[in-house]
Amino acid sequence: MTHSITTRQFDLIGAPFDGAATLGWPGSRYAPAKIREALGWMTMRNEDGMIYSLDTGGLMAAGPDLLVDRGDVDVVPHDLMTTLENTADAVADSVRAGRVPVLLGGDDCLLYAGVKGLHDAVDGSVAVIHFDAHLDLMDHNVRQGSYSQSSGMRRALELDRVNPEHTIQLGLRHFNFPTSLAFINEAGPAQITALEFDRIGVEAAVDRILDRIRDADHVYFSFDIDVVDPAYAPGAGAHEPGGITSRQAIELVKALAPQCDGFGVTEVNPLKDHHDMTANLAAYLCYYFAVFGAEKA
Repeated sequence: MTHSITTRQFDLIGAPFDGAATLGWPGSRYAPAKIREALGWMTMRNEDGMIYSLDTGGLMAAGPDLLVDRGDVDVVPHDLMTTLENTADAVADSVRAGRVPVLLGGDDCLLYAGVKGLHDAVDGSVAVIHFDAHLDLMDHNVRQGSYSQSSGMRRALELDRVNPEHTIQLGLRHFNFPTSLAFINEAGPAQITALEFDRIGVEAAVDRILDRIRDADHVYFSFDIDVVDPAYAPGAGAHEPGGITSRQAIELVKALAPQCDGFGVTEVNPLKDHHDMTANLAAYLCYYFAVFGAEKA
């Protein structure tokens, strides 16, 4: 089968909101500004619309329209639902313009907003690739409500054309709510735990993810930074030891980017970071996503 190659362009969209971070540490509202600052370390190496990739050994297209900063969404700090709607609208506007949104959180309630934005802008089925230490399958509890950082995947799976059969989570570890296990047993997404990932490695994980999303028409990739071990990403909303490395994170993003129609990085917390190393990693993930995802087969 012959595939045509489409050159794509990307929109950087900030969502400086952490009002749904009812577990872990607040502070991710400051992440979009820090990630943008760190992105300058990469973009300043652009010459005549090209950048030299030491990973590939050659030049790659990285012109001024590759990754365009569209500013921040209209966050309403006291109003979670309006903030989610405004974020979803910004993502949808980017998709309808024929571009690929790169959403900078903010806490992980924005997983739902990113998926909803893509879902609302396209026809056909939507797959979700979800990298996270946590399941985010909470339905409702008194402390968190129904749209917190613990419910993003659950709410996304309730959208009309998001199917658990096209959805996969990676990096999960340690302990979670028994009610989430009940949901997984009934209708939940596929999973590659951190323990299993440590056994199979990047290549096999990518193969399994691609097989899972193969029949979907569109794909949203949500990257909660706490999927990365806190040794590499201390500036996170929570510390869960035993995660993936920064190198593994980069290789996974490089491999999956050409298949994805939207990307979101959440839970970077500058108030817990060490010398901005987590914001810097998040910036590299966004830039790798754009440079390596610019051509979609």
